[in-house]
Amino acid sequence: MNPRTRKFLSYYKPYLKLLVLDLLCAVVTSAITLAFPLCVRYITKNILETKAPDALNQIYLVGAGMLVLIVVQTLCNFFLDYQGHMMGTLMESDMRAELFEHYQKLSFRFYDNQKTGQLMNRITIDTYAIGEFCHHAPEDFLFAALKFFGAFVILLSINVPMTLIVISFLLVMAAYAFHFNRIMNSALRASKDRIGDINAQAEDSLAGVRVVQSFANEEIEAQKFALENRRYVASMRIENSSQAIFSNGMTAFTQLLTVVAVVCGGVGILRGALDLPNLLAYLLYIGILIEPIRSALNVLRVYQEGKTGFDRFAEMLEVEQDVKDLPNAVDVEQVLGNVVFAGVSFKYSERGDDVLKNISLDIRAGEFVALVGASGVGKTTLCSLIPRFYEVDEGQISLDGKDIREISLRSLRRNIGVVQQETYLFAGTVAENIGYGKRDANREEIVEAAKRANAHDFISALPNGYDSDIGQRGVKLSGGQKQRLSIARVFLKDPRVLIFDEATSSLDNESEKAVQESFEKLSDNRTTLVIAHRLSTIRHADRILVMTQNGVDEQGTHDELLALRGTYAKLYDMQLKI
Repeated sequence: MNPRTRKFLSYYKPYLKLLVLDLLCAVVTSAITLAFPLCVRYITKNILETKAPDALNQIYLVGAGMLVLIVVQTLCNFFLDYQGHMMGTLMESDMRAELFEHYQKLSFRFYDNQKTGQLMNRITIDTYAIGEFCHHAPEDFLFAALKFFGAFVILLSINVPMTLIVISFLLVMAAYAFHFNRIMNSALRASKDRIGDINAQAEDSLAGVRVVQSFANEEIEAQKFALENRRYVASMRIENSSQAIFSNGMTAFTQLLTVVAVVCGGVGILRGALDLPNLLAYLLYIGILIEPIRSALNVLRVYQEGKTGFDRFAEMLEVEQDVKDLPNAVDVEQVLGNVVFAGVSFKYSERGDDVLKNISLDIRAGEFVALVGASGVGKTTLCSLIPRFYEVDEGQISLDGKDIREISLRSLRRNIGVVQQETYLFAGTVAENIGYGKRDANREEIVEAAKRANAHDFISALPNGYDSDIGQRGVKLSGGQKQRLSIARVFLKDPRVLIFDEATSSLDNESEKAVQESFEKLSDNRTTLVIAHRLSTIRHADRILVMTQNGVDEQGTHDELLALRGTYAKLYDMQLKI
């Protein structure tokens, strides 16, 4: 058994009792289905043909028995339709939860190379297809097997030559089904990928709809979406044609099977090899034999969708978590904030160039360190390595003398606060977004954090104050307001190490001043790393690191670096001229 099959079967484990009851009901309904033609043959052959003296009472008795069987079958089918589907839904829910938790653990390196639409596709459409397969596959397979082999045995008992002819048709049908099954599997996988591309394109265009409309580029986005739509239609054309050939070919085979049975049965009666009651029963069992074949078509369709979905689902689960806790990782409660880089090198991909090469830094607890330099020299990357958003390729980063890889991710990140240039706020209220920094915070703590972040006044002016809805990604707020909320969120978190990533570079002067005041309060007595775009904002830094493609080119205070008349001085003079 391969690992993926073992993994798939493991999802049945919590629902084994439900699965057993589901299969038991499938056995009962299959047995009842096989019993009905026998009842018909008993009435026609043993009662009507023999002209039994109490024929009427016997017919009523057999009819009553058949009614009881119908009641039992209906109850079993209800259980299959309701509880069976619920079993599939619960398994689908388990898979979706597991995949979402796995997504949450994957590093930034993974998301750098992924499309959100494709990831969403795997967590919604693919898991739904798997859930349908989980429910339908066991019971439909059992249905098909019991009805097929049960009907086949009874057909042999009625007439062997006719049944051998039936077998020859079934063998041809099996070869036909196997061939088109392979074609459908390939086509189905392609269409799943294409619908993922559509989701990715739609997500990208809708997330940037303000930019699209501001540039009046709706037509360009429509063309990009139309391209993905055409690719999807092309893939569905192959899938639909293969499914149409498959299903209609199988339907034609089943109809031919009925025709053969009628013709051979009629010949058998004329030659005295078969009587009318047995022919009637034979035709009824041919119908039962065809039913599991038709069910098998649905099973194959569900199987293909489920298998394709599970393969795509499993591919995501098999993505290794490259940033994870080591077996001996420990929790740290309170840290001082000493951060040391020792020979650190990093690149985003194996074939890419080093973004950071042999970087060594010693940042003391409570020190305010600013990082400046041109875009692309690795400022944000260096800061992203401290909370282990990425894993270093070489060297070591330590916090208070302990390798950060030996500290559990949760406790490491709990002691580090990050305020990013592009602030992300969640759909919901102001209070909910500030409270994200400390999930058990009460309203008083949230209000205090907002006051310290210079956000209380503008929040109080909102229609519903702290309970005001800010819209998707905080679209109802200005850039400065969003930044102050993000700072309030970090105030509430109260970390010992703070990373501020060019968070004022896109703000107007008034907003920048408010955010700067909030930030200065936040950074007091904390180890602080600031990625600065405007050099005027970091003149008071304890130390300024000037980064170039070769690493840290200069370091010192503002005045010391100006006195060197090197890279920093050139950058500063350039900004003064603007």
